[in-house]
Amino acid sequence: MRDLSAHPELLSINSATVRERWNLPQLIEGCARHGIRAISPWRDKVAECGLATAAKLIRTHGLQLSGYCRGGLFPAADAAGRARAIEENRRAVDEAATLGAPCLILVAGGLPEGSKDIADARAQVHDGMAALLEHARKANVMLAIEPLHPMYAADRACVNTLAQANALCRALGPGIGVAVDVYHLWWDPELEASIAEAGRLGLILAFHVCDWLVPTTDLLLDRGMMGDGVIDIRKIRGWVEAAGYGGLVEAEIFSARNWWQRDPDEVLRICRERYISVC
Repeated sequence: MRDLSAHPELLSINSATVRERWNLPQLIEGCARHGIRAISPWRDKVAECGLATAAKLIRTHGLQLSGYCRGGLFPAADAAGRARAIEENRRAVDEAATLGAPCLILVAGGLPEGSKDIADARAQVHDGMAALLEHARKANVMLAIEPLHPMYAADRACVNTLAQANALCRALGPGIGVAVDVYHLWWDPELEASIAEAGRLGLILAFHVCDWLVPTTDLLLDRGMMGDGVIDIRKIRGWVEAAGYGGLVEAEIFSARNWWQRDPDEVLRICRERYISVC
């Protein structure tokens, strides 16, 4: 397993980690101050400053991108809604290509309004990704399906295990991989085996870290800083790297009452410290 203390350049900051206090130019400048060489921007932050400006700032500062957040949300109650979702995803792919992102992170989407049919929602995710795939291949942007914790199955993501994500990738073929986020997957008793399978298939495109707090007071907006919760992040990183992943380690922390309220320079400093001591 890699010694992260010798590789500070492998840390990436997801823009969600400082989203309430910094816009994208501020994040880029902040990362430069802290010697952080990679980011993963969200589409809303890119839209705020403009796609061309964002791409220029990323190039000027010599930053890598660990991914681009996010696409997906494929299921809809009717054909028109599904078509709109695919068109929006095509725009997201084009933005990712302009920014030089290696992959577009996909959150599957949950049940359409009024539906109780999760199998149909999952089928719509498959069909939506299939419809997007050729466009992504032409743009040279990989699609990274990110399974989310089952608590999000109804409203955000009906793909909830890495095994499910691997199966989608096997069914759809080249151009699709997975994002392994410890927050969403740490609980899964089949995780080690699923990571190994993803590695054998060459599917692991991104690795995201934060921590699971006990208690968790908000299912969306109360993630912990690495080391403040119960996830054995280093063990999971060991599984991911044993499976062949050699890419960036992306800190992505949604924390409305804690980290989003702090000075973002403090947040970046602690992210870098915990990246070395915990991850």
